[in-house]
Amino acid sequence: MALSNPFSSTKRKKTDVDALSVLNALPDPLIVVDDDGYICMTNPAGEEFFALSAKKLLRMTVNEIVPFDSPLIGLIEQVRAMGDYVSEYGVDLGTPKIGIKNVNLQAFLLYGTSNVVVQIEERTIAAKMDRQLTHRGAARSVTAMAIMLAHEVKNPLSGIRGSAQLLEMNASDADRALTRLICDETDRICALVDRMEAFSDDRPIDRDAVNIHEVLEHVRRVAEAGFGRNVTFRENYDPSLPFVYGNRDQLIQVLLNLVKNAVEAAPEDGGEITLSTAYRHGIRLAVPGAQEKVQLPLEVGVQDNGPGIPEEILPHIFDPFVTTKAGGSGLGLALVAKIVGDHGGIAEFESSEEGSKVLIRLPVYNFIKTDTE
Repeated sequence: MALSNPFSSTKRKKTDVDALSVLNALPDPLIVVDDDGYICMTNPAGEEFFALSAKKLLRMTVNEIVPFDSPLIGLIEQVRAMGDYVSEYGVDLGTPKIGIKNVNLQAFLLYGTSNVVVQIEERTIAAKMDRQLTHRGAARSVTAMAIMLAHEVKNPLSGIRGSAQLLEMNASDADRALTRLICDETDRICALVDRMEAFSDDRPIDRDAVNIHEVLEHVRRVAEAGFGRNVTFRENYDPSLPFVYGNRDQLIQVLLNLVKNAVEAAPEDGGEITLSTAYRHGIRLAVPGAQEKVQLPLEVGVQDNGPGIPEEILPHIFDPFVTTKAGGSGLGLALVAKIVGDHGGIAEFESSEEGSKVLIRLPVYNFIKTDTE
C-alpha cells in the first residue's frame, strides 16, 4: 500500500517578502553610497552605529561622517576601481561622534548600478570571548611552568645563594661586591618564581556578594595614598549596579594591578585615571563546570590617558611575559586574566592614542545564586 503525501494535494502558499523590511531587520549596519559619495540608503543598525538619524545621513557624504584618511573611503574607491567585492578585517573605523570602533568591512557594487554597498560588522563579544579563552589557555601554560620552576629552580637557587654567602665571609671588598650581586640576582629570580606560583593555585575560589563600588573606593584610596598620588582620579559609576558574585580580596588584587598599570602609563603631568562601572545586557559565556551559560552584565573599567600601546601587542596583552614596560615581567595582566577567568568572567583591553582601557565583565550575585538553588 503506497503512502500518501500529506502535502501533495495542497498548493504552496505564496509568501510576499518586502525587501526593505529584510534590510531593516539586518543586525549589521549597512549603507549605500552613490557616484557623488552621498549616502542614499541605510538601515536602523546604520543609524545606531553612526549615531545619526537616517534623515541626516541621507543628506551627507561619506567624507562628512568619517575623516578624510578613513579606511572606509579607501575601500569604496577600491571597489569602484576594481568593480568587485572587497573585504577588510580588524579595521579601526571612527568618527568624532562615535569614537573609534574595531570592525570588519565588506563592500561591493550594487548589481546594474555604480552604487557601492558597505556592510559594517562590529567585532562581536563572541570574538572577544574566544580571545579570552586563549588567555586562559596561556595562563594554564604558566601554571604548569610555575609548578616546574618551584621544584626545579628554587632549590638550586637557595644552594647558590648559600654558597655565595659563605664565600662573602672570606672575600675581599671587590669580591664581596660580586657575591652580593649573586645574592641579589638569586633573590630576584626567587621573587619571580613566587609570583608565578600564584598561577598554580587552581582551587575553587570562595565567592559571595561583593559591592564593586566599595572595592573600587578601597583601591582608589590605596592608590591615592601611594603610587597614584600624582594623578587625578575620575569616577563614572552606575549607582544602581547589583552585587558582583566574586571574591572581594581577589577583586581588590585585580583592580589594584590594573590601576597601578594605568598610573604607570599615564603622563607625569596631567595624568588621569577613570574608574567606571556599567550594566550591559546580553553578554553570556559558557564556563567550565557549568551546565548553562553565565550572564556577564557587570562591566568595570580602568582607563588612563597615556599614549596607548603598539597595535601588534594588543592581541597578546594578557599573555604571560608580554609587556611594554622596561624591566617588566609581563605577569601582571596574565594574572588579571586568570583571576577574572576563575570568576567566570572575561577581561578585554582597548587602546588608542587617547589612552588605554581595561574592561572586566563579571557575573551578578543574584543570578548565580538563583541558578544554583
